[in-house]
Amino acid sequence: MNFIRTILLALGAAPAARAAGGDGLQSCLNSAVTGSGSVAFPSDPLYQISDVSPYNLNIAVTPAAVAFPTSSAQVAAIVKCAADRGYHVQAKSGGHSYGNYGLGGTDGAIVVDLKNIQQFSMDNTTWHAIIGAGTLLGDVTQRLSAAGRRAMSHGTCPQVGSGGHFTIGGLGPTSRQFGAALDHIIGVEVVLANSSVVWASETEHEDVFWAIKGAASGFGIVTAFKVRTEPQPGTAVEYTYSLDIGTAEMRATLFKQWQAYMSNPDLTWKLASTLTLLEETLIITGTFFGTMEEFDKLGIDDQFPGANGSAVVIENWLGLVASWGEDAALELGGGIPSNFYAKSNSWTKETLMSDETIDKLFDYIESADKGTLVWFLLFDFQGGFTNTIPTHATSYAHRDVLFWLQSYSINLLGSVTQTQIDFLENVNTLVSTDGAPYAAYPGYVDPLMPNGPEAYWGTNLERLRQIKAEIDPNNVFRNPQSPAPASQ
Repeated sequence: MNFIRTILLALGAAPAARAAGGDGLQSCLNSAVTGSGSVAFPSDPLYQISDVSPYNLNIAVTPAAVAFPTSSAQVAAIVKCAADRGYHVQAKSGGHSYGNYGLGGTDGAIVVDLKNIQQFSMDNTTWHAIIGAGTLLGDVTQRLSAAGRRAMSHGTCPQVGSGGHFTIGGLGPTSRQFGAALDHIIGVEVVLANSSVVWASETEHEDVFWAIKGAASGFGIVTAFKVRTEPQPGTAVEYTYSLDIGTAEMRATLFKQWQAYMSNPDLTWKLASTLTLLEETLIITGTFFGTMEEFDKLGIDDQFPGANGSAVVIENWLGLVASWGEDAALELGGGIPSNFYAKSNSWTKETLMSDETIDKLFDYIESADKGTLVWFLLFDFQGGFTNTIPTHATSYAHRDVLFWLQSYSINLLGSVTQTQIDFLENVNTLVSTDGAPYAAYPGYVDPLMPNGPEAYWGTNLERLRQIKAEIDPNNVFRNPQSPAPASQ
């Protein structure tokens, strides 16, 4: 049993996979999912072809069953089958999970794959849309555009499922203008642990709604979202600045200039930016939502001397989103399963890295044994609209974050090594602010992180645990790092 698997089992408190038959589970699930739906069991010959293979190959998880319902009623019936027999349940929205929490996180879960839940409609008066929770982000963009040239904030990887993404944050290039994906949610249809199907909003089942907007995997299965939408942006400028040669000191200087420029509190919300570090390379990319003339007035070229810069105007919204999807191929091959380890970290305007810390970071990257050539650090600029919402308005707690760090280490030849893990751990320790609470993004799952719930939900965790005790006291919806009921 490898290192990561050992930690997962220690965190998860979940039993090994049970034979799906002796307790009546198999017959119950087959009765629950009828018509065009289906259920896959480990004993099935085509089990691995049924979209149940793990995304992170380094964390092998065997669910007791994976169900593919076609309606919220079927989801409710599945939950009842599982809860009555003591199985825990996790939803998967047709996409993937870094820690394979979409497969339950540990052996023996009942996984509800929502890929067939694809309803969509648009109210052309309010411009509110209904989106099925199994819809991938690429399809969300296409359907909103076709229904009146509308848009909403979300991430750039088209293969990600909306159900998970919308409910843990959902950050993307337009988030500084319009908020995170979850800030667009105004109502949800959700299946609870008692197998009831309810509509939750700011006026109905308010506690459920609050918990869903930031921590849904531990509280219910959303089958449909009602979201506000925005007119899709028009002209935009895609820009890139890169430093492919040079010393660690030169790259550190460029990083300092980027952090200083992006942390200006008066900077327009129309500017999005990401700084990526790879082996001996630093790349600054982003989007400005406006004309080239407006972009030039920002004077960005003057901020990054020594870097090779380019900018291109894109007039078409779908073309712009497609270009983001191509860039997102960097992020683990755009949905291709692999052996990897990932972490996250964050900074607020009060905890930005000092020049000394930045120098230490680049010196360490220059000299460290990384265990692989396939690694990268992504520093995502946030702030803007997302910082205007109070911390306790939703269960998503990280409203003061200005920069997120996503760090990855991939092994193309086999399991992730301890050297790779140590490299990312050391990077995150080096850049963490002494004395500041560690804040991790709930979407960048890190199964090895101690005290995960505290890092994911911060000061909102206690309220989440109280709500959990009320609506899911038996902890039906759980993964190794989801909030436990207050009584536990």
